[in-house]
Amino acid sequence: MKYFTGKNVEEALEKASQELNSPIENITYEVVEESSSFLGLKKKVQISAYTEAMVVEYVLNYIREIIEETGLEIKEIKPRLEDGFIRIQLDSSHNSILIGKNGRTMQALNQLVRSAANMEFKKRVRVLIDINGYKEDKYKKLEAIAKREATKVFKTKITAVLDPMTADERRVIHNVIANSNFKNVKTVSEGEGNKRHITIVYVNE
Repeated sequence: MKYFTGKNVEEALEKASQELNSPIENITYEVVEESSSFLGLKKKVQISAYTEAMVVEYVLNYIREIIEETGLEIKEIKPRLEDGFIRIQLDSSHNSILIGKNGRTMQALNQLVRSAANMEFKKRVRVLIDINGYKEDKYKKLEAIAKREATKVFKTKITAVLDPMTADERRVIHNVIANSNFKNVKTVSEGEGNKRHITIVYVNE
């Protein structure tokens, strides 16, 4: 996040475009201060501005700083932008430590990074960290579970209640069932906080 001042928003944005080396249409900004001199003869506008690349760079640097503080070494870290998410593929010298039991340490790291980015850029930054393919493997398992449980619900008409999951894992379940053309079957998210889960229900047409 950087700050730029001009006589008006357009001038401040032009300065931001030059310094950030980015077209104005790729810059996100917010007016943080508007002031004028006595009798309103001179006006000054200050904006905060950033690009998507700056958000990604901030997230990567924050992750590196946290992991290096633990004494662990990052072997590889790769970001990609997809579906509005900054997806981070990470490989470290001790992946199992960073993943933790059932992925809990990785999830805590994800929440910490996301919260820091939200505060820095004053908006919702969607971050998903995957360590050594752990998330991708889990997604595949969840897809299989979703199809199996949806098939049971369709045959028996008995609601299936799945274990609590993170938001991205619930999204996998929702998408699989929605895109698999299961007739009379739908998913519903229920519960609060870390107890939020999905139920798969039978619905009469």
